[in-house]
Amino acid sequence: MSETRTNLSLQAVLQDTRERYIAANPKSLAAHVEAAAAMPGGNTRTVLFHSPFPLAMARGDKQMLWDEDGHAYTDLLGEYTAGLYGHSNPVIRAALDDALDRGWNLGGHGVMEAKLARAVVDRFPGVDMIRFTNSGTEGNLLAIATAIAVTGRRKVMVMNGGYHGGILYFGGGGIPINAPHQWLLTPYNKAEAAVALAEANADDLACIIVEPMLGSGGCIPAHPAFLQALRDVATKVGALLIFDEVMTSRMSEGGMQKRLGITPDLTTLGKYIGGGMSFGAFGGRADIMERYDPRRPDAIPHAGTFNNNVLTMAAGYAGLTKLFPPEVAESHFGRGEALRHRLNAISPGLMQWTGIGSMTCVHFRSGAIDQPMPRSAIEDDLRELFYFDMLARGFYIARRGMVALSLEVTEADLDRFIAAVQEFAETHKALLHA
Repeated sequence: MSETRTNLSLQAVLQDTRERYIAANPKSLAAHVEAAAAMPGGNTRTVLFHSPFPLAMARGDKQMLWDEDGHAYTDLLGEYTAGLYGHSNPVIRAALDDALDRGWNLGGHGVMEAKLARAVVDRFPGVDMIRFTNSGTEGNLLAIATAIAVTGRRKVMVMNGGYHGGILYFGGGGIPINAPHQWLLTPYNKAEAAVALAEANADDLACIIVEPMLGSGGCIPAHPAFLQALRDVATKVGALLIFDEVMTSRMSEGGMQKRLGITPDLTTLGKYIGGGMSFGAFGGRADIMERYDPRRPDAIPHAGTFNNNVLTMAAGYAGLTKLFPPEVAESHFGRGEALRHRLNAISPGLMQWTGIGSMTCVHFRSGAIDQPMPRSAIEDDLRELFYFDMLARGFYIARRGMVALSLEVTEADLDRFIAAVQEFAETHKALLHA
């Protein structure tokens, strides 16, 4: 089938799919129209929007979600990795209830923040000391600012296609509202180019920040040799290496840094480590983090009303110590690896899955995928078709094709997902082999 005929056929199928989606979700459409009167596009979190309108979720329980129109979904999105514990885990609920019984907005130190800090420090090789924030974005902003303050340098190396938060987005090279640092963009997984750029800017390079696996960029893992090259060149030129493990911290008891044996100077965290509540953190070598010790006359101040809020501290500690101990982290990693291998075994032609452990993402292109690439119109349309097809079959994933498993997802759920993907591939095999 020619590319033109393929595109015409795909457009016809996609249009029919969109019309069925609109007809099946009138209450979500009404919720979107109402929201648009008070928020631009009815949205306050861009990643959740898609055309013709997004679903409005009404409730969740364990691994299940229900939208306003009463449709049930097995949640394979896992709140973009923040929902590791599902929607109603009794251990998290008990920790929150206990915290609420003791009151909130206490305006003082609490014992739970030290317990959560110790639990994190004990697990991550690159984290001797830690400070909490309210989001991964905030953690990354502070890690970069820390590197600039400590080194006295101004330039920050980032990866083209990387994402470190709402104002640290480098897909396609960046966005207009990015934080105004002196950015040096380098291709992901291209060690020679990154080393050359770092050496050319050695006198003013404050830090290199990298995701061990691109998250929003399509679950594309970094080559271990690439990360080691970044570690080596950062040491050589006196810059700090920052691992953004906001998503990849789940890949072992101590994140990808522990799995790979590559230790950064600073680490940023977020998502599930707050037990499903708002959370972020930055931590690293003791000599760096001690600059925030308020007992020092030259201390760097770091504020944040909700940095140690009682709900996050309680839920985070309960989750990390009771629900996600090292052995569970390892078994969850293995489940995700097995799922991705099964998906690739049944995915034909242009369809393939990338990722590590309990995170994976579907792509509709041929050839190896080791860095973000501009997607074709056909790939975008196939991804949209896949998303709506999975919704119709009762599976909620990211519109961009990402899956992040929660601990609540069962093997039966995964078997049903495999069958759904296989049915999609068989139904649309002419498009996928074009």
